[in-house]
Amino acid sequence: MVMGEKQQGDLMANRIDYFFTIISPFTYLGHQAICAVADKHGAELAFRPVNLGEVFAASGALPLPQRPPARQRYRLLELQRIAELRGLQIRLKPAHFPVDPTQADNTITALVANGQDPRDYMFRLFQATWIRDENVADETVLARYLTDSGFDAKAVLDQAESAEVVAIRGANTAAAIDAGALGSPSYVLNGEVFWGQDRIDYIDRALMSGRGPFSA
Repeated sequence: MVMGEKQQGDLMANRIDYFFTIISPFTYLGHQAICAVADKHGAELAFRPVNLGEVFAASGALPLPQRPPARQRYRLLELQRIAELRGLQIRLKPAHFPVDPTQADNTITALVANGQDPRDYMFRLFQATWIRDENVADETVLARYLTDSGFDAKAVLDQAESAEVVAIRGANTAAAIDAGALGSPSYVLNGEVFWGQDRIDYIDRALMSGRGPFSA
């Protein structure tokens, strides 16, 4: 189930707020899994693109180029392990990473604001970067995948530039920071934050048990 524009406010019971940026490899690797868990439990999955730089600044995380070499190397190991575990392909050093994901994120925000399901389009964009060496900062790439996913590419791209959509992404970023998100992806279930695609099993278990949210 997809969250419409009017539902962008407070976190709700049985709703998973899915905070992410489309350029994140870990978001790519967890995307199908979090969608499957939400569908399994009939939970609302709220797709909420964010400005990752602002989330990092608030959480104290370092952008990738500023991390120590050991952490950068370990990230490459983890990407391979997770891709193998989930049966996904990944190009460790794609030609177009990092790039500015703002327009791509805003197209997703526009789809959500219209009550449209962005998950297939998102997965195509993830594959564009992490398998096909395409540039998701290129409007022609976005237009092609919007069309392939059944959307009106021009209308979505125009809407992605609107003040309304920019404001929604800004509100998503503020909500992620307020919820304690640490990076991309971060999921918030009933007020409890889960950071990283490797926490999806924890979300599955929480929904299965029906327990209340933990707090710190």
